[in-house]
Amino acid sequence: MKIEEAMVYVLASANRGMKTAQIAEIINRKKLHVRKDGLPVSDKQVYAVAMSHPDTFVKSDGMIRLLI
Repeated sequence: MKIEEAMVYVLASANRGMKTAQIAEIINRKKLHVRKDGLPVSDKQVYAVAMSHPDTFVKSDGMIRLLI
């Protein structure tokens, strides 16, 4: 699945906002998204995706939350 889909799944399952490192750790542990280069998803990548999808994610109080 795409990383943004994995992020939605993680946040919806948790039913709360999470720090980028927590989201990345769950995505990597559950292998929800595998990068083409084989490296694990980073917290910086999670942050970049969240900021590039303002209609889906919002950053508040140091946490990424779902808008949908």
